[in-house]
Amino acid sequence: MKEYKVVNWKMGLSNNNKKLEMTLNEHAISGWRVIHIGEQTTRIVFERDKNR
Repeated sequence: MKEYKVVNWKMGLSNNNKKLEMTLNEHAISGWRVIHIGEQTTRIVFERDKNR
């Protein structure tokens, strides 16, 4: 079974790429994997196995 998490990405005025990279890496450490990043929104959808 899978579980999902939606994160609202908060863009700043500077260092957007670095902040995004840090957010993705923090979630990856916990076993989350990106399945969608909205092009016109600031939402990232993550997925992972529930019984990991």
